[in-house]
Amino acid sequence: MNVTEISQFIRQTGQKGKQLRQKGFQVVEKGPGDYVTNVDRALDAMMVEQLQTWFPHDGVISEENPNSVGLWLQALPRYWFIDPIDGTSDFVSNREHYAVMLGLLENGRPTMGWIYAPESDLLFYGGTAIASIFASDRGSMPIQIEIKPPALGEFKVILSEKDEERYGDAILDVIPEAEFYSLGSFGLKVMEVVCGNAAVYIYLNRRVKLWDTVGPLAIARAAGLVCCDLAGNPISFEPEAIDAETLTHHQIILVGWSKSLEALRPKLAEILNLRF
Repeated sequence: MNVTEISQFIRQTGQKGKQLRQKGFQVVEKGPGDYVTNVDRALDAMMVEQLQTWFPHDGVISEENPNSVGLWLQALPRYWFIDPIDGTSDFVSNREHYAVMLGLLENGRPTMGWIYAPESDLLFYGGTAIASIFASDRGSMPIQIEIKPPALGEFKVILSEKDEERYGDAILDVIPEAEFYSLGSFGLKVMEVVCGNAAVYIYLNRRVKLWDTVGPLAIARAAGLVCCDLAGNPISFEPEAIDAETLTHHQIILVGWSKSLEALRPKLAEILNLRF
């Protein structure tokens, strides 16, 4: 695995997507509130072809190739998960918080991830496979990220707009000091926690799929973050924890710094378990 070559390819793919967005694009609604563009599909095809060329013996599963989902049932030792545009609503709405993502799952464990934000030209990558996390700004030489958790007592919480609408008041009842904010991409939300800008990311609506999570959680785990559900169980990538038809996680997902989660999770569980 040539990490540098993959990183360069992810950046090139993201820049291609940015150029295509500027030229105009078509939008199709796959399901209620679930959109795809012709740019998603173009980038998806590029990434699938390249990954299959580099790793012909691995499973390559992508969001916009429904036929690839069946590979999950083959229980291969290595899978690459592709999300060509994570945060499609931001992409469609001409906002900046979308990302191109790639994740590697080895023997049921996320080991590498790449998250690239085309509008800011910022790439994050890393995982336990290289025991580190790097960032590259505008194609510059990658720099190892300094892992620095937020100060104790700071409870900036990343919560999607939908989750805040449904559960924000309940969370504030038990954690009045919580300060909510959000970004479009699941991966960029996780990176806000990795970079110490937030204490925890709470994902409650159980719609997130493997191509959303493998890359970001590989980076989060390498940073020493806790990735767990409301009960404190680690987020699992074993077949019994994933819906085989959609590759959706059964678990609610919390990503955060250990001490912050120790303070927040029991309170969250107390109020949210009443609603699930």
